[in-house]
Amino acid sequence: MEVIKGRRPNVWWQRFMKERYLWLMALPGVIYFCIYKYVPMLGIVIAFQKYVPSKGFLGSQWVGLDNFRRIFDSPEIGHYFMNTVIISFYQIVFAFTIPIVIAILLNEIRAVLFKKVVQTLLYLPHFLSWVVVAGIFYLLFQSDGQVNHLLKDWGMQPINILSNKDNFRAMLILQVIWKESGWGTIIYLAALTGIDPELYEAAKMDGAGRLKQIFHVTLPGIRSTIIILFILRLGTVLDVGFEQVYLMLNASVSEVGEVLDTYVYRMGVVNGNFSFTTAVGLLKGIVGMILIVAANKLARTFGEKGVY
Repeated sequence: MEVIKGRRPNVWWQRFMKERYLWLMALPGVIYFCIYKYVPMLGIVIAFQKYVPSKGFLGSQWVGLDNFRRIFDSPEIGHYFMNTVIISFYQIVFAFTIPIVIAILLNEIRAVLFKKVVQTLLYLPHFLSWVVVAGIFYLLFQSDGQVNHLLKDWGMQPINILSNKDNFRAMLILQVIWKESGWGTIIYLAALTGIDPELYEAAKMDGAGRLKQIFHVTLPGIRSTIIILFILRLGTVLDVGFEQVYLMLNASVSEVGEVLDTYVYRMGVVNGNFSFTTAVGLLKGIVGMILIVAANKLARTFGEKGVY
């Protein structure tokens, strides 16, 4: 037993030296997450304080769970929470599933050059910032924008999109789909390359057409990837994109467009209520963690690997 204990450090060191280049590649990412993700988590303590910047963490008054009680007693928080959940639900239904469809369609294309051109065009919007995307939509859809000019030229009535609360959520989802769907296909296309081509040949021998091959070979082949990404997406179910919503928000659509992220910004940064908004952010993180754990356990119950 002593010999085994004596060998363990040596075995660990040998494994480390064997994988030293992998650890070196991972080092920048580890440093980034430590500095920008884990160290700032120490600021969570102000969720339990009546934080005053001049007094700091140590000098501010400790109030326990009072900030969390305010969350559940605030009627507007419930409204913003529902807005967030509705927009997030639409994103999961449409913005999460469309990359899967696009990846399958691209996988069916046999013309290599055409496939690469389509992939490139789909990827490009991802590299645009939300400021640029919002500017494009304002130029196109404002009251005197290009779309309304075209409608007038065609003898049609102009439409009001940017300040119409009935269209606001749909516009947000369309923006996400246009900007991120192409980029989201990368992981699914990588997963599709791991499917054994012989499975398609066997399906052809059984008389399966293209559609049946997709349902019985392609989708089962990437099922584990879809489940893992879906579980991870549930962890950010209350994060619907602050920058996008904030840039498109206006007084006419605030009833349906104000979400938890914009509320936290308005209350915390603008009004200086740091403790209350930190409590809201912490509660969002707790909800996301619970959803990830529950979804991962459910996936493992049905025989899938899950995230961990």
